[in-house]
Amino acid sequence: MQFIDLEAQYLHLKEKIDARIHKVLDHGQYIMGPEVKELEEKLAEYVGVKHAITCANGTDALTLAMMVLGIKKGDAVFCPTFTFFATAETIAYEEATPVFVDSDESTFNICPIDLEKRIQKVIAEGKLTPKAIISVDLFGLPANYPELERIAKKYDLKLIEDAAQGFGGTLNGQVAGSFGDIATTSFFPAKPLGCYGDGGAIFTNNDEYAALLRSYCVHGKGTDKYDNVRIGMNSRLDTIQAAILLEKLAEFPQELIARQKVADKYEAELKGQFETPQVPDGYTSSWAQYTVCCDNRELEMQKYQEKGIPTMVYYRTCMHQQTAFTYLGYTSKDFPIAEYLAKRVFSLPMHPYLK
Repeated sequence: MQFIDLEAQYLHLKEKIDARIHKVLDHGQYIMGPEVKELEEKLAEYVGVKHAITCANGTDALTLAMMVLGIKKGDAVFCPTFTFFATAETIAYEEATPVFVDSDESTFNICPIDLEKRIQKVIAEGKLTPKAIISVDLFGLPANYPELERIAKKYDLKLIEDAAQGFGGTLNGQVAGSFGDIATTSFFPAKPLGCYGDGGAIFTNNDEYAALLRSYCVHGKGTDKYDNVRIGMNSRLDTIQAAILLEKLAEFPQELIARQKVADKYEAELKGQFETPQVPDGYTSSWAQYTVCCDNRELEMQKYQEKGIPTMVYYRTCMHQQTAFTYLGYTSKDFPIAEYLAKRVFSLPMHPYLK
């Protein structure tokens, strides 16, 4: 059994994906070919925003968002501690300070109550300038954006949605990737919508942000590509990956239905045995992971291993516990819910082709 069965997905879409790849090989426009523009248009339509700008990977997508918002040294950017390293890494890369926030125990996402306390503390200390919030749609479930948007507006902060895991999820009918001032996603192969390499995208309704993003992605180019008007980076989605994603995106709605059926089956079988993931009213999850909580995690994972069923832990170490962020001076008492989750969660196989 595969934890995520990309081979089964490929076999299902093989004829269409192969045809797309061969079309790129025929026209030879491997960088910024027509499939890239086509994908951006279809991504924007799917998410429901004006602009979708593709890039080289999900980490670059977050970095580009930081650049567009002018995040810099002396700024505080608030983000969850229970998430993947890239969320905080991109903040530090801009020489800003990540301010970690505890988790909501039931959804695992950033806790709005703790977030507001952290913002108030930074303001009271007066050492950093509160600038932005990065929220992560963990394991497929969008965060509590009504509350996050209220808080962002109250304290005049920009809101960035990291929808890499939540892509395909919804909140009150609004699709992940459409929340906040800017949203990002990753097309890493294991994501709900993934390519066969690295890839990413940024979403926004802001015309100015979109223009800046397109410039920053290609070395800060101006209207003349040989006149670079700002310092940018080299972050473009390969045409072949765009071609693959076009076929995967077309199949994506059906895959989300299949993922939900797997999650429903897990819930029916495992409720009472573990703390199973709950989806609040008004939400849908894209089920990037099916993550349960329990005591004696290692023992339970061993039982699955003995049956040939792979399991994974996301995430065993919180951001505030990472060696790279020890300089921030957090202690084990600062994030009780996140540390509680990190000691108890593990994930079971989840993909649309799970029998």
